[in-house]
Amino acid sequence: MVPHFLGLLLLGLAATGCSSFNRDWRATASSAIPGNDITGRWEGTWQSEVTGHHGKLRCLVIPLEGGDYQARYRAKYLRIMSFSYSVKLKVAAAEDGFKFNGEADLGWYAGGRYQYEGRASATNFVSTYKSKEDHGSFQMTRPASKKN
Repeated sequence: MVPHFLGLLLLGLAATGCSSFNRDWRATASSAIPGNDITGRWEGTWQSEVTGHHGKLRCLVIPLEGGDYQARYRAKYLRIMSFSYSVKLKVAAAEDGFKFNGEADLGWYAGGRYQYEGRASATNFVSTYKSKEDHGSFQMTRPASKKN
């Protein structure tokens, strides 16, 4: 009974936020790629160093008041499940672009509190993540400016 319930819970969570993320992703498809900012669309992959799991990853980064940013992630898991979540990032200028860090509590069902740390340039976004049970990395680049 518990595995069935967990599967239904994960399926419900996978649908949460999907339509708004996809709508916002398409709406920003024709936006100019900023040369001196991490704002905008990113896509690539995530990889767990603990389990070996991996998948596609998309991210929308928007500026917040006060100089912080919000990274909205949409990750694929097992090729069929998707999970969306947001992370507030502290971003600072670095010699080769920007460095950032942040954390988010994804809930007990997704592993709890995660911490993120990385670097981004105009074209590349690399980040590590870690939680009590998992750690891994994100590798992303700017997608082509087209609707998808």
